Amino acid sequence: MTRVLLADDHTLLRHALREALESADLEVVAEAADGEEAVRLAHETTPDVVVMDVTMPVLDGVEATRRITTEMPGTRVAVLTMHGEQRLLAEALRAGAVAFLGKDSAMSEVVEAVRAVAAGDIVLSPEIGASMLRELKSPETLGTSGGSPLTAREEEVLQLVADGRSTTEISEELFISAKTVKNHLASVYAKLDARDRTQAVLTAVRRGIISLHED
Repeated sequence: MTRVLLADDHTLLRHALREALESADLEVVAEAADGEEAVRLAHETTPDVVVMDVTMPVLDGVEATRRITTEMPGTRVAVLTMHGEQRLLAEALRAGAVAFLGKDSAMSEVVEAVRAVAAGDIVLSPEIGASMLRELKSPETLGTSGGSPLTAREEEVLQLVADGRSTTEISEELFISAKTVKNHLASVYAKLDARDRTQAVLTAVRRGIISLHED
């Protein structure tokens, strides 16, 4: 069973998230009201996924995410944001977050995102993708290296990851097995010196290998 840590300073939202996740047979192992507590509880409970509010007292969600993903690479972080917090998304992505959801998302969307994250996927909504596109298009973030180290097929797979496709969806779209998709991604990680899908996408967009599409 997927183990989840909830980190948000709003008690009612935490309770609603707990109820939705537990109703979907996901185990909520702990709740944190601030970023410092989230880091401590993550070490104590070793969750598979942390659902992290991006703005919290004591220690903000970005720094808490950075600490958790650095110190506990097996734990993946899904970030919750309010409208107007888009400027923090790039920071959260760099900190290691692998999913980005608005606090106005339906609980069913949060449940689906947690399951996807636990399975190794990233969740990047169209709105978040547009925000990241603007960030990554800025001159200071664009790389200048010429050429791509990836094969055409690896670029194709990574572009689909950036478009929000799961491993299963990519395998069906490209008529290859899920294992082949994972093999391509492993090769991508090695060539881009990336630890996961999110980092690979960020690196590839910066280098102009793939793009985030603005819907």
